Amino acid sequence: MKSDCIRSTICQERKKDPIEMFHSGQLVKICAPMVRYSKLAFRTLVRKYSCDLCYTPMIVAADFIRSVKARDSEFTTNQGDCPLIVQFAANDARLLSDAARIVCPYANGIDINCGCPQRWAMAEGYGACLINQPELVRDMVKQVRNQVENPRFSVSIKIRIHDDLTRTVDLCRKAEATGVSWITVHGRTVEERHQPVHYEAIKIIKENMSIPVIANGDIRSLKEAENVWHITGTDGVMVARGLLANPAMFAGYEETPLKCIWDWVDIALELGTPYMCFHQHLMYMMEKITSRQEKRVFNALSSTSAVLDYLTDHYGI
Repeated sequence: MKSDCIRSTICQERKKDPIEMFHSGQLVKICAPMVRYSKLAFRTLVRKYSCDLCYTPMIVAADFIRSVKARDSEFTTNQGDCPLIVQFAANDARLLSDAARIVCPYANGIDINCGCPQRWAMAEGYGACLINQPELVRDMVKQVRNQVENPRFSVSIKIRIHDDLTRTVDLCRKAEATGVSWITVHGRTVEERHQPVHYEAIKIIKENMSIPVIANGDIRSLKEAENVWHITGTDGVMVARGLLANPAMFAGYEETPLKCIWDWVDIALELGTPYMCFHQHLMYMMEKITSRQEKRVFNALSSTSAVLDYLTDHYGI
């Protein structure tokens, strides 16, 4: 695991328990786990713009345990990167608990991915196939609880819904009884991709739970986040693509402000972000503020210096 200070310092904000945040009565604004994207530099950026809680990208627990290279590349943090939840893809209770013990000193908790609908993940027994295996989810949660000594360390799950919502409610009740700290619900079934999110289903799940429930799916602005929060009665909202397009979304900006682009350049360069990631994030951020012709030019840039020259020439950054 790489970090500026991972072995020598523990962030003071680690002391902030996400559970306490969920019980504050305020909207908890959360950056979703996004493969390739929700890494340290991006988490640092959204935290500057009113994001309360961040997740790492999904990490395959088996690879994390078996490979030093995987640990070094997949989990990077620093003193300001908190509160933080590490999301794992897992189907083995022992491997998950081993992974949880490794990250425990540097994170507030782990999340079990029970919602990824991608074929490769489900073929490996990860992700959304777990919503049909409540016993396995129970075993993984129990094993982490038994192996991690810190009682404040959270164990949460992120799920999709079933066509028959009673099955989802049953899954969530069993997870709650097992000791899950909270549940994030993406309001679509495994088969649904761009169909409307079933916020009413999230509301029903929340009404059947005593633990916090987080709403996720198609939230693109602070106003939408607040609306979903009120409609579902949940304890927080989790955003993925909306934050990619506008990392300042939670601070109330309707589109990415130039200050945010400038902040991204500073953060990415300071943390040594690979060029492809650096450029890709800028393409997302600038989607709404560039013309089609400008996009063609900007998207074709192939070096950090070329990007900096472009931003300086066009936006005075």
